[in-house]
Amino acid sequence: MMHMTFYWGRNVTLLFDLWKTDSWFSYSLTLIACLLFSVFYQYMEDRRLRFKLLSSSAVSSNTDGAVDSTPLLKTKIFARGSRWSLGRFTGSVLFGINSALGYFLMLAIMSFNAGVFVAIVFGLATGYLLFRSGDDEQVVVVDNPCACA
Repeated sequence: MMHMTFYWGRNVTLLFDLWKTDSWFSYSLTLIACLLFSVFYQYMEDRRLRFKLLSSSAVSSNTDGAVDSTPLLKTKIFARGSRWSLGRFTGSVLFGINSALGYFLMLAIMSFNAGVFVAIVFGLATGYLLFRSGDDEQVVVVDNPCACA
């Protein structure tokens, strides 16, 4: 029977029927995995935002013939200013990966296990502290207020 309220306990089924915990050791490994997965989510979100900022500045500032610091954003197949540029394609792939990670974290929280909830929230906060908070706050690019974006 699936829990519909938060509960504390070591018996949890997380995301798949194969991922069941039945001992304190397996439950601890599950909590560590949830924590690391949520830290990785914040890392990937930071990479996506930095890439978006880098690709938008590369398109707007490299018109004087200077050496391009982002050679992957400029190829003959994908023209820089076009709708189908390599930078936009890479940004959309990163957005898709981040969305999938975010939804997996949401589904893990929906197991309603309080330990899983605490591990994911602590991991998100730790990842934010490590990767997204600092002196370089100009990296923050808000283009969508949706929490899963």
